[in-house]
Amino acid sequence: MDDTPPGDTPPGDTPPDDSERLRRWRLLLGAAATAGLGGASGGSGGGGSGLGDGDAAIDAALTALYDSDTGRAAGPRGASLAPSAPAVARWLGDIRTYFPSTVVQVMQRDAIDRLNLRQLLLEPEMLATVEPDVHLVGTLLSLNKIMPETTKATARQVVGRVVGDLEQRLARRTRAAVSGALNRAARTRRPMPRDIDWNRTIAANLSRYVPSHRTVIPERLVGYGRRQQVIARDVVIAIDQSGSMASSVVYASVFGAVLASLRSLRTSLVVFDTAVVDLTPLLSDPVDVLFGTQLGGGTDISQAVGYCQGLITRPRDTIFVLVSDLYEGGSSGEMLARMSALREAGVTVVALLALSDDGAPSYDADHAAALAGLGIPAFACTPDAFPDLLALAIDGGDIAAWAHRNDLAARLGSPVPVDGPVSVYRAGPRLPAGKEGWRGRRSVC
Repeated sequence: MDDTPPGDTPPGDTPPDDSERLRRWRLLLGAAATAGLGGASGGSGGGGSGLGDGDAAIDAALTALYDSDTGRAAGPRGASLAPSAPAVARWLGDIRTYFPSTVVQVMQRDAIDRLNLRQLLLEPEMLATVEPDVHLVGTLLSLNKIMPETTKATARQVVGRVVGDLEQRLARRTRAAVSGALNRAARTRRPMPRDIDWNRTIAANLSRYVPSHRTVIPERLVGYGRRQQVIARDVVIAIDQSGSMASSVVYASVFGAVLASLRSLRTSLVVFDTAVVDLTPLLSDPVDVLFGTQLGGGTDISQAVGYCQGLITRPRDTIFVLVSDLYEGGSSGEMLARMSALREAGVTVVALLALSDDGAPSYDADHAAALAGLGIPAFACTPDAFPDLLALAIDGGDIAAWAHRNDLAARLGSPVPVDGPVSVYRAGPRLPAGKEGWRGRRSVC
């Protein structure tokens, strides 16, 4: 089972024969399609479904989720996910048997959304059986305040597993990108040959051009430094913890913890809704950071930006990252004025409409356009692209051009037009051609 639509063949694979194609369509469409497909192949098992015993078990797991009669009068179907922990735990065990972990995570999210299983996540026995991923962490964080103490220990273990996986995936590259940018930002007048910055060296010695030799004979060298003994940059991350930003909260918290481990950076992390909470003291443990958040509620971006202004003491050496969909519940004019004031003071300001792999986000296009008009780039960024973004910000590069270049040249997501002469871009991978929107009722097949 994979994400390839029935009838399509992944590159390099042998095309399926007719019986295999019918089997895939039968699993996709459910029991109602059996007659129309002429009794899909698979053997005599499966209770007359036209599927073999193994496929019949897979079909039962899919039926329990996608063909359940939840919310309607009881019909002839017998399979469903009733709201009981034992039944759900058995179903979770079944899908882990039949599907790869990436598909299991999709089915878990669908089960939570379609069948309202959030309450069952409050039971430690059930929570211990789920396949952890970023979206499950977001759901657990939204239940944090009503979670019984008996469940919190299990929830922390689940969150810790996801955070550990993310750190393993992202930390090394982030440290390498940021450290490299910090090293390039430091200059020395006695560089080693491999550390010479030739562009700056030539620019500093243009007066030493010798026409007869048609070359520049440098009087002094400019090179990259290789050690940072002091704090070179301040990074302030402000995270919108409204419910729609759950995945972004998880990724931004992990990045905040990674950056806090770099001695050359001073990292501050705040989360906000209608109140602002400074979680900087917890950055040594990203799990503590996540459990310090409270997803949901209103949004006062202006108040959060105002708080962050008070944290900034070296504007020209500070990078301010606002992670928000820009739906402002407070004063829009005040928010824009404060963001403009930060930029005018010399702060490198970036507005990330999302920091996740969830695809094109929902955001306030008017506010995004207004920020872009102030010279503040506003775009969605994937976690894999974030280290390069930080490195570019430290180098003092053109972030808006970087987002545009990654969008067009690297065939990343299409630009999202907004009112006015600017555009908002998504920096991150798009689905393969022809797969956009391939998310049917049983796209896991």
